Amino acid sequence: MDALRTDEGRAGRRRRPWSLRARMVLAFVAVAMATAAAAAGAGYAAARASLVAETQRGAVDTVRDQVTRLAPEIAYPPDQDALDRLRTALGPDAMVTYEGLTSASGDALGLIGDELRSAVAAGDRLAVQRVADDAGPHLVLATPVLLTGVDGAQRDSGVDVYVVRDLAATEAQLDRWTRVVVLTIAGALPLAVLLALLVSRSVLRPVQRLAHSADELAAGNLAVRLAPSGRDELADLATTFNHTAAALERSVGELRRREAEARRFVADVSHELRTPIMALTSIMEVLQADARDRSAQELELATMAVDRTRRLARLAEDLLELSRLDAGVGELRLERVDVAHVVTDTVRTRGWDEAVTVVAAGPVPARVDVRRVDVAVANLVGNALRHGRPPVVVEVRAVPDDRTDDVLVTVTDHGPGLPPGIDPDRLFGRFTKGDSSRTTSEGSGLGLAITLVNARLHGGDVTARDSAEAGATFELRLPRRLDAAAGPDPEEGGTRA
Repeated sequence: MDALRTDEGRAGRRRRPWSLRARMVLAFVAVAMATAAAAAGAGYAAARASLVAETQRGAVDTVRDQVTRLAPEIAYPPDQDALDRLRTALGPDAMVTYEGLTSASGDALGLIGDELRSAVAAGDRLAVQRVADDAGPHLVLATPVLLTGVDGAQRDSGVDVYVVRDLAATEAQLDRWTRVVVLTIAGALPLAVLLALLVSRSVLRPVQRLAHSADELAAGNLAVRLAPSGRDELADLATTFNHTAAALERSVGELRRREAEARRFVADVSHELRTPIMALTSIMEVLQADARDRSAQELELATMAVDRTRRLARLAEDLLELSRLDAGVGELRLERVDVAHVVTDTVRTRGWDEAVTVVAAGPVPARVDVRRVDVAVANLVGNALRHGRPPVVVEVRAVPDDRTDDVLVTVTDHGPGLPPGIDPDRLFGRFTKGDSSRTTSEGSGLGLAITLVNARLHGGDVTARDSAEAGATFELRLPRRLDAAAGPDPEEGGTRA
């Protein structure tokens, strides 16, 4: 059962979609990608701001130099030809105004807005504005032409210059940088996944070794130990596990030694008591026969002594049987029989025919140990007769399903049911008896325990529950083993427990 639970635990760990490794990898990749995105984004933003600022500064310096160089060549007040020459020198998408005169050329002059005109009219030496239209982003510059007198003082000539510069080249450069940033982040993803797998493997490998060792420890391998490596917390955990396993091994070893001594003591005592108890039973039976010719009181005392002596003999036999089973020397001598017939013989040979009804729809073939099935059924029926009320119904039937093919022996009495407030599993403990709500118990308290051991020796089980229609119901479930590969034939010598 421990090995089964261990396998189920391993399977459960494998089935979990969000394992520790997956969470570590996802967290590492998320942090790495967030860091890469933040770094690339910050670098892109800084580079973009620098490129835009540099482009704007270059355009401003170019316009300022052109205006400064061409301003002395203009006669004041300028005429239309002078404005046209200045506008032509400034390049495409330029406009020059002087009072009512305007010289303009280019398709982007519509981007020159009233805000920029107002800024120049208010006396700004240079006004700059970035605008965009369907053709893309543009830089609009506006500046008045200043005249410098002989005294070095500058005054407004009344000539205003407007220039529109295309930022398509700058935008294309920014697009190339954006693609580089995206490709950099995308290229960092597989690298981050690879690094995350390497890191998670180095971190989780000791944890996996610890989990495997814990599984072995749970399965009974108390000698399992870990080899600590390094000086980190995982090494400390491995050391703690080793100390715990060593302490557990010592404790379990001591408990096993004491348990073995106790079992050996019980077996020795039971074995030594058999002979004197058998002799004592014979003597008591002789005294009982002799007391029939004496008084009624002497006969009652002799009968009571015989009954108590026989009960003591049964207790010694039960203790000896349990000691054999606990020592693992019990054998299964499997043979193909009709379980319904075995149960019927069990009831008939013990003289329970009048109080017990055996119900079977037909033959129920199975490969079982007849002697152990007889003991198990006799204990269940005897328990029902002692603690319940007749009629006791024993039903034998096959229970095939998708997973198993079992034979089920159900024993139901018509008594008060299971003791209230007690766990049904406790009924199969040793020396467990009914409470005061039942009739006086005459058993040893070992019958159900022996039944449970014999059932599990077959690979089956026995359970108890309250019946809705009657009293208590006990179910003995045994594998049928009809396939020859499921167990040896009788001539093969049986199955070792």
